[in-house]
Amino acid sequence: MTTGKINVSVENIFPLIKKFLYSDHEIFLRELVSNATDATLKLKHLTGIGEAKVEYGNPVIEVKVDKEGEKLHIIDQGIGMTGEEVEKYINQVAFSGAEEFLEKYKDSAKDSGIIGHFGLGFYSAFMVAEKVEIITKSYKDEPAVHWTCDGSPEFTLEPSDKTDRGTEIILHIADDSTEFLEEHRISELLKKYNKFMPVPIKFGTRTETLPKPENAPEDYKAEEITVDNIINNPNPAWTKQPSDLNEEDYKNFYHELYPMQFEEPLFNIHLNVDYPFNLTGILYFPKLSADLQVQKDKIQLYQNQVFVTDNVEGIVPEFLTMLRGVIDSPDIPLNVSRSYLQADGAVKKISNYITRKVADKLKSLFTENREDFEQKWNDIKIVLEYGMLSEPKFYEKAGAFVLYPTVDNKFYTLEELKEALKANQTDKDGKLVVLYASDKDAQHSYIADAKEKGYEVLLLDSPIVSHLIQKLEADNENLTFARVDADHIDKLIKKDDEQISKLSEEEKEKLKTVLEETVPKTTYSVQLEAMDSNAAPFRITQPEFMRRMKEMSQTGGGGMFGMGNFPEMYNLIVNTNHELTSNILNSGDKTHQEALVKQALDLAKLSQNLLKGEELTAFVKRSFDLIK
Repeated sequence: MTTGKINVSVENIFPLIKKFLYSDHEIFLRELVSNATDATLKLKHLTGIGEAKVEYGNPVIEVKVDKEGEKLHIIDQGIGMTGEEVEKYINQVAFSGAEEFLEKYKDSAKDSGIIGHFGLGFYSAFMVAEKVEIITKSYKDEPAVHWTCDGSPEFTLEPSDKTDRGTEIILHIADDSTEFLEEHRISELLKKYNKFMPVPIKFGTRTETLPKPENAPEDYKAEEITVDNIINNPNPAWTKQPSDLNEEDYKNFYHELYPMQFEEPLFNIHLNVDYPFNLTGILYFPKLSADLQVQKDKIQLYQNQVFVTDNVEGIVPEFLTMLRGVIDSPDIPLNVSRSYLQADGAVKKISNYITRKVADKLKSLFTENREDFEQKWNDIKIVLEYGMLSEPKFYEKAGAFVLYPTVDNKFYTLEELKEALKANQTDKDGKLVVLYASDKDAQHSYIADAKEKGYEVLLLDSPIVSHLIQKLEADNENLTFARVDADHIDKLIKKDDEQISKLSEEEKEKLKTVLEETVPKTTYSVQLEAMDSNAAPFRITQPEFMRRMKEMSQTGGGGMFGMGNFPEMYNLIVNTNHELTSNILNSGDKTHQEALVKQALDLAKLSQNLLKGEELTAFVKRSFDLIK
């Protein structure tokens, strides 16, 4: 037996490792199972190229809990180590790495998490164990060895009677970490971090019922057998070629990733690139609600099938964090800080690649089956609209597949929309006016006015639509968007044939005075307009610019205008050519005149969904009195 001191100058490094190595102690199991996987895959490679003259077989990694003995075992059938290799890799390399790490990150180590660069994975064991043993036998024809360390720089290394190839790590769990002696806790961690590891992981056994034989008698008793409980899927869908998978495979994998997700995804995007970086994965478009609720089921990031995180900001473009699925790249370190990711060139390339790949897939889906794409539009639009606003590269490609639906459920791309509207909706100044509604029911009367003129009205109802149309107007000359309730329809699309007012200037002044005596000045600005005598006598509108700025400040952006808390202001458009307007003007009875104005104003408010509470109660009572 040899004893020795681990090659390290920092006295009692273990408390430092325990404090700094990872902020989350549960990571130790991921690290140790990952090491066991590496050892197994190295053996596979060496036998494959003929360097290791041994049988690879069907190795598994076994995790065992010994609650009574307060021990946790991780056993592999991989490459193993010789005494010399233990000396080199466990005692020297790792600890020189530990020193370098502590020196470099002593002030910020707890947050940095860049442990993967220092070969410290094995030492994460000391975060939960007071003593660690390694019993290992190399694939080479050399004796097995037994290494023990009790959390001080002292270690022992002696021969072992282990006869089978591979490594067993035994953790003597510390008193403050006994949760890791509970089977359900270890099972939970294995499923979280190692669910898709490339080597089968055994954790206990389970019973299986054998299928009933075809000619079994009626009183046949089903036979049960005990089998290894393999907790992972070593060959997940993203590791296969797209040509080897069908739609059913993709859907099954989605439910394997998210067992509590009962809705089917809309479609998927299979990522597969090996230059200038390695990346595989599958992204799914789920059905998304317009209120952008924070979702539980996020994209999962893996490194060589080892789960790293589901916080993928910085790797996946922000607008795609609303999707679900898996991304696996060996080029992303296992433990990364946010600032490291943002500064890393490979990560930026990965983000750009994913953006391009998603855009290309959306274009092909649109081209191959436009009808299906249109049906799914409402469920995916929020992601795409957000992408257009936040990613210039996505915006460039989006014109080919982003749709603009009408209130009648027709769908146009932007270029198709311009072509369809230009003959009828170009105003006298040569501007193409795109009319839109944000709520089909609330703005129904305004939509009806526009349709009566033969105009097309879009339905744009996502929460970020004000930001989007602002961008589209900036990038498309002579194109403007106007919500149908922003003004009277003849004002929204001004033509040359303007109406002449039946009232003289003097009568208009008198009418305005009468109206302003009853209509609240703090909320409404009275505007007299000459319109068709069949058009509504009173119309409430909200100026496009003011309303849009207010919406933008409420959903981020536009805040410099300070309009988030701005009081609501409306225009009251009064049709000077309507019979009711003349009746109001010519009524000699002041009380009757006021009643007419109030009733007309309330009807206009009702059509804008602005009549509520006490005012609505008063209006209903007054209306019943009128028809008594």
